[in-house]
Amino acid sequence: MKITFLGHAGFLIEGSKKIAIDPFLTGNPAAKNNPKDIKADLILVSHGHGDHLGDTIEIAKQSKGTVVSVNELAIFCSNKGANSHGMHIGGSHVFDGIKIKLTPAWHGSGFGDECPLEYLGTPCGFVFNLDGKTIYHSGDTGLFGDMELIGRLNKIDLAMLPIGDNYTMGPEDALEAVKMLKSGLVIPMHYNTWPLLKQDPLKFKTEVESNTGSKVTVIAPGESLEF
Repeated sequence: MKITFLGHAGFLIEGSKKIAIDPFLTGNPAAKNNPKDIKADLILVSHGHGDHLGDTIEIAKQSKGTVVSVNELAIFCSNKGANSHGMHIGGSHVFDGIKIKLTPAWHGSGFGDECPLEYLGTPCGFVFNLDGKTIYHSGDTGLFGDMELIGRLNKIDLAMLPIGDNYTMGPEDALEAVKMLKSGLVIPMHYNTWPLLKQDPLKFKTEVESNTGSKVTVIAPGESLEF
C-alpha cells in the first residue's frame, strides 16, 4: 500500500483501491500535486470547509469515483455533479469490499466566504479497512474522550492526526489522542500550511515515541511511504 501526503489534511492511499481523503490542492501553498493527476475510487471528505472539500468534485468527476461524507455534504457534492454516498456518524457501509465507518469530530462545517455560510453537516472522521490494514483519519478535531473507544473497538494500524493547534488539536492533545488510540503508526497532519499552524513535527515524533508504544512518520507534502 502506498500513502502519499497531499499536504494539510489530504492523503492519497493506493492499494487494491485508491482512496483520497480531504484533497485540498488548488490554493494550498504546501501542495506539490496537481488535482488533474489524482485518481480515486473513493473520496472521503471530513467536513465542508474549503481547505478539506478542496478539489473533491473535480477529482470525483474525472475519476468517476464516489464521494463519501455526511449526508448534507454528500448531497452538496451530488448537486455539483459528483457521484456521492451520504452517511452519518456511527454508521458504516461497505464499498466494493472496503468497510468505512464515520466517527465523531469536534469542529465546524460551514462552506463559503460570506455569511451566512452554507451548512454542510456535522464534521466527521473515518475508520476504514483496506488490504488488511485499519486506518483512522480523525478529520479536523479537538481531543475527545471517545478516542479511547475508537482505539478499543479497532486495532488501528495507522492514525492520521492534526497537530496544528488553533483550529484543531495541538501537539500536546494529539499525544493524548495517540495514548487512547494505541495506533501502530501515526502521521501528523494539518500543520505548517500557514504560519498560524506552525509546529515542529519532529518534536511531536519524539514526544510520542518517548511516551507511547506508537511510531510516528513525518511525510512532507508530495512524498509517499510504503505501508
